[in-house]
Amino acid sequence: MKDHLALCFLHFANSVSLKNNNSRVSYERDTKIINAASFTIEREDHTIGNIVRMQLHRDGNVLFAGYKLPHPLQYKIIVRVHTTSQSSPMQAYNQAINDLDKELDHLKAAFEAEVARVSGEY
Repeated sequence: MKDHLALCFLHFANSVSLKNNNSRVSYERDTKIINAASFTIEREDHTIGNIVRMQLHRDGNVLFAGYKLPHPLQYKIIVRVHTTSQSSPMQAYNQAINDLDKELDHLKAAFEAEVARVSGEY
């Protein structure tokens, strides 16, 4: 169970980061709206879409953040981000992913500590 959870965290961090050269994320700047862009995340669904959207909404420089699944048979999501002039969509996306990564690290550590505590009782 613990190993499965660790793999899930590792999968999340690697799959939605733009730093990874083998990333499943592509970036497309909006040509009609200043400080707006779309991020296409391959092989993900509502789970990641909603988490990323909610994290983007926590950023004060994000004016709009939303996602959609283009089609039920296409296994990808498109995240749209519109920011103020104080930030760029790329900065907001990277900050959201980094914050989520830290949050998941904290959750993983708390989970492992609780597993160790409960295992010690038996």
